[in-house]
Amino acid sequence: MQQHPQDKIHRMFELIEPIATVTFSEVANEAFLAVGMRNYWDGYFAGRAAPLGQAPAEVVHAVFYNFADGEVARHIPWVWGKITPQEAIAVRERGSTAALRHMIGELAGSPALVRAADLATRAALSAPTEGRPLYAGLRALDVPEEPLARLWHATTLLREHRGDGHNAALVAHGIGGTEAHALMAVSLGMRAEEFGRIHHLPKARLAAVVDGLRRRGLLDAAGGFTDAGRQTKQRIEALTDELAAPAYDALSADELDELAAALEPLAAAIQAADR
Repeated sequence: MQQHPQDKIHRMFELIEPIATVTFSEVANEAFLAVGMRNYWDGYFAGRAAPLGQAPAEVVHAVFYNFADGEVARHIPWVWGKITPQEAIAVRERGSTAALRHMIGELAGSPALVRAADLATRAALSAPTEGRPLYAGLRALDVPEEPLARLWHATTLLREHRGDGHNAALVAHGIGGTEAHALMAVSLGMRAEEFGRIHHLPKARLAAVVDGLRRRGLLDAAGGFTDAGRQTKQRIEALTDELAAPAYDALSADELDELAAALEPLAAAIQAADR
């Protein structure tokens, strides 16, 4: 098995993330609204949780890790009264593929995309599933035949494999879901209260999270990183890359470089379309 340098593993994350997350774009959202979802978050939870089957909100909350208490329960199991997990999987794939086609234009039909789909799929189907519940659920699904859908599916597998590992890294460092968002905000030069994923939470709840991080010596009085906080964040990110690496062991060094080169114009096109 080929082992790759950590910087290349992190680079794959940067290239895969834009492709996989087209599933959270407006085109994909409209596909869920068209089948009876009330809002964006209904579609988000239906689509992303569908590989787990009709798991209760408590299980989805645990697997997704970073949502505040009660947020999942506003959507699960309500969505399963409107759509089955199998239907949600199909809607998600269809909407995500349409979004990807819209964003990358003529690149959708390129031989490089077909090759990228093949290499990414080989990597995505090769990683161990133990301790990776969301990745394992996705692995149980059929792989799409159409190259664009296959590329989206493969990048989603790789993203969730990494995400499962990231959650394990957070647990190992004693960082809860809301705390993880607070640390992400600080790493981006923002106050925790300004971060999009948690700014809607009650001020008292956010204040308690930030105060807890201060007591642990991770944040200073102004809400910025202490040296210990910065080092903790760096260790979590390094461990996340390390845990993501086995997915790419199935590819040779040359194949990994080829995959990165094929993904770069696709990721750039998506990021340009998002501006």
